[in-house]
Amino acid sequence: MMVSHSRETRSLRRPPKWPRSKHLTELAQRPYKNRILAALPQSELSHLASHLTPVALRPQETLLDGKANYGYFVEDGVASVIASVADGDTVEVGVIGIDGIVGLPILLGAGTGPGRTFVQIAGSGYRIPAAVLKEEFERPSELRQLLQRYIQGFLVQSAQSAACNRLHGIEARLSYWLLACHDRMESDALHLTHEVLGLMLGSPRTTVTLAAGLLQRAGLISYSRGVLTVTNRAELESAACECYGIVRKEFRRLKLL
Repeated sequence: MMVSHSRETRSLRRPPKWPRSKHLTELAQRPYKNRILAALPQSELSHLASHLTPVALRPQETLLDGKANYGYFVEDGVASVIASVADGDTVEVGVIGIDGIVGLPILLGAGTGPGRTFVQIAGSGYRIPAAVLKEEFERPSELRQLLQRYIQGFLVQSAQSAACNRLHGIEARLSYWLLACHDRMESDALHLTHEVLGLMLGSPRTTVTLAAGLLQRAGLISYSRGVLTVTNRAELESAACECYGIVRKEFRRLKLL
């Protein structure tokens, strides 16, 4: 993808090796894009900073597959949660960006879970050991309340995605998915291929290509060399099914988007 050749992305792949004291100061004082970290009071953030490690999130990198060793606060980029069946077919059941955290099995005390979570759109974030995240979640704190709100939002998103995948057509579902990524990326340009879109929507590439072509001819998106750009968000919202509005309304109510 084009994003892998940019100077900015190359710098993300080499997180700065700060001395520990300076590292903690930087993490505790910097403005976070992740909605959970950004909402923490300074006292909690200063405490949590000692456990956060800056990481680059590379395309197709697996973050959770079975056992969860780390949680990830996403600062930039998008991670996808997919379910698969024995014949290899897959469909996305959740998308995670600046609104939340990868690692719900850790929070729920399960430690493991079916499905796979991987980086869909490259970016960056902060990694935290699973044991530390679980310990912090169990303490009465603002972090716990924020994470509980995110669990609620994710459950609504997954349930609505199940209904959407069963009841709505490919064009409406594609519009919904692009808007979900657009919300979490805060950028009009999304580095995606038609193969990836097919994987996420559980549809053949040819079907996705036809649906994307309809959106492009209508002036809602443009597509060139693996970069899909949202050019008319208002009309894209009109093309999406009601599932997008339901999920977005809930995330806004929870102050996650």
